[in-house]
Amino acid sequence: MMFALALLTATAARGEGLDSLQILVQRGDSCMQQYNTFEALKHYQRAFDIASKQGIVRFSMDNDFSHSRPYVPEDVVPRAIRLKLADCHYKRANYHLCAELLKNMSEDSLTHDAFRHITYSYKHQGDNGAFMYWASQLLKRYPMDGEIVAGLTLAYARDNQPQKGIVCAGEYTLKDSTNILVNRAAAEAWLLNGDYSMASKLYNRLLQQGDSTFSTLYSAGMCYTKTDSLERAYQCLKPALWLSGMKHYGAAWRLGIVSIDTKRYEEGLGYLSLATQLMQPDTTAMKAITLSQGEGYYLTQHYEEAVAAWKEHLTYNPASIATYYNIANAYAYLLKDKEQAKTYYQQFLNLARKEEPPTQQLTDMIRQAERMVAYYEKKKK
Repeated sequence: MMFALALLTATAARGEGLDSLQILVQRGDSCMQQYNTFEALKHYQRAFDIASKQGIVRFSMDNDFSHSRPYVPEDVVPRAIRLKLADCHYKRANYHLCAELLKNMSEDSLTHDAFRHITYSYKHQGDNGAFMYWASQLLKRYPMDGEIVAGLTLAYARDNQPQKGIVCAGEYTLKDSTNILVNRAAAEAWLLNGDYSMASKLYNRLLQQGDSTFSTLYSAGMCYTKTDSLERAYQCLKPALWLSGMKHYGAAWRLGIVSIDTKRYEEGLGYLSLATQLMQPDTTAMKAITLSQGEGYYLTQHYEEAVAAWKEHLTYNPASIATYYNIANAYAYLLKDKEQAKTYYQQFLNLARKEEPPTQQLTDMIRQAERMVAYYEKKKK
């Protein structure tokens, strides 16, 4: 037993080698097959750390471990380990680490999945410039990846470069004109480019293909309004509004206008009324926003802005006793407007006197407001 322990100690002293890496990667692969990315991450990270520490450049993760292949000279970690670790991070939505692992690899070393991982990692992080770069690089190698073509087309269009998006989609549709994702993106690019006639043709194609998503119906409806095809616009906007659960104010608003323009007056008025309701701000949110705005302006000595914010707060929360008091004090002591001060003190008192039972703080506020009103009355005489 002592001899066996000595051997183990000697092995450990020499560090962990290729066998250890293979075992760790195999364990990680097994976890990934069970969709257990949590445990897989531990094994892949351990393998990555070992390889990085030992500077292993040649190491094969193919099924046949007897063949080695070279990796990019600047990368001491085997390509396959890096790709597996990046894939695991991607599946766990850690897009930053995924991109960091892949961005410095030679692009010739990236698999199609790795290209997509780094491309979408930047998209998920909101880096449109990096997304466009990596999507372009991917398409140089895999030009028929329709999903990437569609994504890049939209990225160009939304980056105020719709012409580039049109070219990108056009090159693809020369080979395949039936891809719905690409056709949607191309239609939006033409729409944003202001060519409503061409956009209409593409939306017609999409509708004929059976594409009945909200985005297609809504965009097609808007496009048809630009080409005075009002009946077609009505036929698209009505199902779009229904698909939104009657919650999309833009669809309700445009459908209302189109309905009236096509002499569906009662129906159109109903949609416009719905649009008006949907466009109203969230009362709960606006209460909190305007109250905080008032406090922020007050504390930074922007008193007129503070009063304006508090007044807006009252439109959402007319029963806010403290807000009337704050406005009155601002007018009395800071803005030197006696008439406005008196008005808001009086409004405060009208509400505060109804509170039963009043707190001690409210009682003190009532007394102060009464003194101020009496003072202004006396000064007026």
